[in-house]
Amino acid sequence: MRVGCHVSIRHGYLEAARTAYAIGAGCFQFFGKNPRSLRVKQYDIRDAEKCRAFCQDKDLQSIIHSSYPVNLCTEDAEIRELTVETLKNDLEIAEACGSLGVVVHFGQYKGEDVLSGYRLMIEMLNRILAGWSGKAKLLIENNAGQGNRMGTSLEELTQVRSLLDEPQKTGFCLDTCHAFASGLWSGDDWPQVAEKMRQLDYFSSLVAVHLNDSLYPSGSFRDRHASIGEGRIGDAAFAEFLRTPELQDLPLVLETPGKRNGGHREEIAHVQALL
Repeated sequence: MRVGCHVSIRHGYLEAARTAYAIGAGCFQFFGKNPRSLRVKQYDIRDAEKCRAFCQDKDLQSIIHSSYPVNLCTEDAEIRELTVETLKNDLEIAEACGSLGVVVHFGQYKGEDVLSGYRLMIEMLNRILAGWSGKAKLLIENNAGQGNRMGTSLEELTQVRSLLDEPQKTGFCLDTCHAFASGLWSGDDWPQVAEKMRQLDYFSSLVAVHLNDSLYPSGSFRDRHASIGEGRIGDAAFAEFLRTPELQDLPLVLETPGKRNGGHREEIAHVQALL
């Protein structure tokens, strides 16, 4: 299985790939640009192409994570325009770097009528993807349930995707901490969760996994990541999770604190040992 972690682009895209490879990762995640801004980045295409070539040579897979301020359900007209442009920019960077796609959180609507939030999200996704012809996809990530409870159920995720004009341009990123925190996964019922995913045809669109333990219990709706085996999910539950056939060819990306002796290199080895 491909296990990796989030890496910095402080020294460019190629160096991020080299950093991941040097610690034994089979995949990695990075921010395409400043994670705290919605601004469009004029990126170095040569650096991106070198990153793509290096990953092809070393058989590395990568995904990009969108910026923190992105909210697919915002009602603010100006912010909606900025969000559309920044995610189009992220897709271009992902394509240039050879990444599988751009992870974006399921939207959070602030109003009372949640159906309005779904409509805003679908409208924005359609605008972002209209005319997009690259291989990189927008990868919708499940929420932990902080704030409202949007984006915490498999039914929501699969239904929103099915209502898009071009659903084939999107996929899913499953965050294990979010699934646990939201109560989607209790830690001891993974076979039942996996079977429901099969029934809803979720796995066929799953492109990547954020592999995170949780500081808080299932159903807490609190998004706090812990290192694998050091949180409330635990090694036994992750070992069962990792045996899922549909996950064998997917990138599994750690978004954990990396506090083990040896950092993420040691945590990658720990996950591989669970296999």
